[in-house]
Amino acid sequence: MRFHIITIFPDIFDSYLKESIIGRAIKNKFISVKFYNPRDFIRGNKSNYKPVDDKPYGGGPGMVMRAEPILKAIETVVKKISTLSRKRVTPQEGNKKILIINFIPSAEKFTTNYAKTISKKYTDIILICGRYEGIDARVDKILKTKKLSIGDYVLTGGEIPAMILVDCVSRQIEGVLGNFDSREEERISSSEVYTRPEVLKHKNKNYKVPKVLLSGDHKKIEDWKKREKNDKINK
Repeated sequence: MRFHIITIFPDIFDSYLKESIIGRAIKNKFISVKFYNPRDFIRGNKSNYKPVDDKPYGGGPGMVMRAEPILKAIETVVKKISTLSRKRVTPQEGNKKILIINFIPSAEKFTTNYAKTISKKYTDIILICGRYEGIDARVDKILKTKKLSIGDYVLTGGEIPAMILVDCVSRQIEGVLGNFDSREEERISSSEVYTRPEVLKHKNKNYKVPKVLLSGDHKKIEDWKKREKNDKINK
C-alpha cells in the first residue's frame, strides 16, 4: 500500500511515522508514505512568497486553500503512480486502484470496516490535508474525492486525520502486525485488560484481577469478555 499525503506541513508526521508498528511497516516495505507540499507547485514572487491560500468569495473570517497547487500536486502523484503501474491515467479519469480522500468534519465517518475495504481494494491512497477554512470546493468536484470525517469535531488541519487513516489501514495489511490475528477488532476484546501483579496494592487497598481470567477455562473467559464488551456498548 502506498500513501501519498498532500500537506503544507510534512514535518508534522516525522516522529509518528518513524516509531513502533508504522515505522517498522515502512522499513520492511509493507507500506510507503510520500509527501507533496502544495507550496512546491507555486511560483514565488520577488520575495519567494508562495501563498497557498486566499480570501473566500462571499466573505468569511478565514482563508481558503487554493485549488491550483493542490490539483498540480495530485497530478504529480498520479503521474508517478502511472509510471509504477505502467498505465497512463489522469486525476479526472481516475484509476480503480487509486483513492483520493479529503477530510471534512461533516462527511461520512471513517471506520475500521471501511479501512478493511480500502486496504484490499486500492494500491494507492492520496490524502488531502486541508488547512484554514478548508480547500476550494472545486478540488472535490474535479477529482471526485471521497470525503471522510474522523469525528464530530473540528481540527486545525487534516494531518491528524491522515495519520489516523494511515495507522488504521496499515493494520489491515498482512505483515504489518507481528501476528495478524492480534488485531483487536478481530478478537473478542474487552476494554478491561489486566497483567501482573495479580493483586495491586494502592493506598491501602487491594485491586485484584477478576477470578475468571485466572481460571484457565477459555470458554468462561470468552463469555466474560463478551459480557464486558456488550455492557460497555449498552451503557
